[in-house]
Amino acid sequence: MTVKKLQKKAKLRNAEYFGLQEVLDRLYAQSAENKRFTVLMELVAADENILLAYRNISKNKGSKTAGTDGKTVRYLSKFTNTALIHYIKRRLEQYQPQPVRRVEIPKGDTGKTRPLGIPTIADRLIQQCFLQILEPICEAKFHERSNGFRPNRSAEHALAQCYAMIQKRGLHYVVDIDIKGFFDNVSHGKLLKQMWNMGIQDKRVLSIISAMLKAEVAGIGFPQKGTPQGGIISPLLSNIVLNELDWWIASQWENMPTRKNREYARSDNGVIDKSQKYEMLRKGSALKECYIVRYADDFKIFCRKRSDAVKLFAAAKDWLKERLGLDISPEKSRIVNLKRQYSEFLGFKLRTVRKGVKSNGTAKYAVESHMSDKAIKKVKRQTREMVRRIQSPANVNEEYKAIGAYNAYVSGIQNYYRYATHISKDIRKIALGITRTMQNRLKERLQKQGNPLPAYIAERYGRSKQIRYVSGQAVIPIGYVQTKAPLYKRREVNQYKEQGRRSIHKNLESVNMSILHYLMRNPVQFASVELNNNRLALYCAQHGCCAVTKQPLEIGDIHCHHKLPREKGGNDQYGNLVLVTETVHILIHATDSEVIARLVQTLRLNTRQRAKLNTLRKIAGLFSI
Repeated sequence: MTVKKLQKKAKLRNAEYFGLQEVLDRLYAQSAENKRFTVLMELVAADENILLAYRNISKNKGSKTAGTDGKTVRYLSKFTNTALIHYIKRRLEQYQPQPVRRVEIPKGDTGKTRPLGIPTIADRLIQQCFLQILEPICEAKFHERSNGFRPNRSAEHALAQCYAMIQKRGLHYVVDIDIKGFFDNVSHGKLLKQMWNMGIQDKRVLSIISAMLKAEVAGIGFPQKGTPQGGIISPLLSNIVLNELDWWIASQWENMPTRKNREYARSDNGVIDKSQKYEMLRKGSALKECYIVRYADDFKIFCRKRSDAVKLFAAAKDWLKERLGLDISPEKSRIVNLKRQYSEFLGFKLRTVRKGVKSNGTAKYAVESHMSDKAIKKVKRQTREMVRRIQSPANVNEEYKAIGAYNAYVSGIQNYYRYATHISKDIRKIALGITRTMQNRLKERLQKQGNPLPAYIAERYGRSKQIRYVSGQAVIPIGYVQTKAPLYKRREVNQYKEQGRRSIHKNLESVNMSILHYLMRNPVQFASVELNNNRLALYCAQHGCCAVTKQPLEIGDIHCHHKLPREKGGNDQYGNLVLVTETVHILIHATDSEVIARLVQTLRLNTRQRAKLNTLRKIAGLFSI
């Protein structure tokens, strides 16, 4: 499982930890019924929501990046729970965002850059508070084929939808439209109206969202339009803007009503079979058959005929300008005949090729997909750069990090691009050059034998004869990859419905939820929010049991032990903490021989438990017992 997927599951568990899941479920259900939400600020400013927001951003890499005030998540971690809640609530009373730090990051291999706006860490926490409450409301209103920056959705699902349009539906004309500077040109007024129409009608919420959008950019001034990239809530807001486009395209064909309203059959996973409806529309109307597939601001409109594609291209261009005030990029927007040309999407290039004949005598077509030329070029360049870092490390530790970074990058590339039908052919071009680079730069350091493979490498690459070793460490082969068919998102997977969270509940079934919620509502007094946050995580990670005795932890008998004491430089980070019973905690720190003998007799520790206890005593600088 990828790190990204683990992080998504962790965020879902977090809502369970803080007892907020029922609230989010209710918001989703009410939004699906088109309820208006006029009192949302109370939920945004709720204690549980603030603590949940801290937990979610604390695990984010971006939390270590400072804003204009120079502070990172380490600043917030030193607050107590009560102090953090009070601080955020006070900010929300008369909210004014602090200036946003602007940074320029490279834009692909073009030599150009794109701006990122980095709010202060406190403003990011506040944005997360809003995101948690607004997301379930919006999720109930978003279109099924919107895939970017949404929970439980990915590029894989967008590709699966494209493959289905091309191969199953036989739609071989694509309208490719590139919106010029989308994130920089979103109308603030239009966005707020769209939120109002979605049912978000709490004026305080909308006022604060407006303030976030208009936050001063340090050294530049106050923006009059745009959703700055870098803000936590910006992806959600961008999806709100383009959600109107999704439903407008759907209204042109798939949601068009017919004279005969009928009940359509449903599959076991809840998918409605509208094939009969579409056949009626094809025979009884002159409508243009079209379907949208979108990932953030990158989208495609699939059509059956070129004439339809031409009309939709013009209509979409005019609609974006008139409704959203957005222009398209003429040089990047076009109509593509997939039988003759490739269409690029999310780093892939797609087309259709003839694959025999159907039973009715008509030609049969299938999808052919590759890594895009830009993607191949980028992977070649970055992989070579990583080999250079392995070649000239400053020390042994840096070499270890360089090999780990190389393996992580290659594994990520393989995971992402394996959905291309011809990935083996594409990656072979890259692998040939990288193999030569390694042989030239690493020479005799590159060996065929080394240390035993770590479990995650052995599982995936253990059968490959292409594995090489540097200083005993395995370097995974970039060319060892197989194509995998992209899959649709399962309809039943929904984090705002109980049945959609069954896998999460399964992970939590060994945890006493009442104790977990007790820990959340009764933090350690005067302790940092970081410690109290990690206390919840440890309770779940330890399955509600003592780290030494493995006996269930009970209310009133749960102690958070610092492995390395704070007086010796220890901190409140997750890796330095462990949950134990009071008796075990006393025994870890005990120095009196009589006390030790009495507690050992009371606990009756076995060999493994005693070894664990002595490990903790050793870290604390005490003798073994």
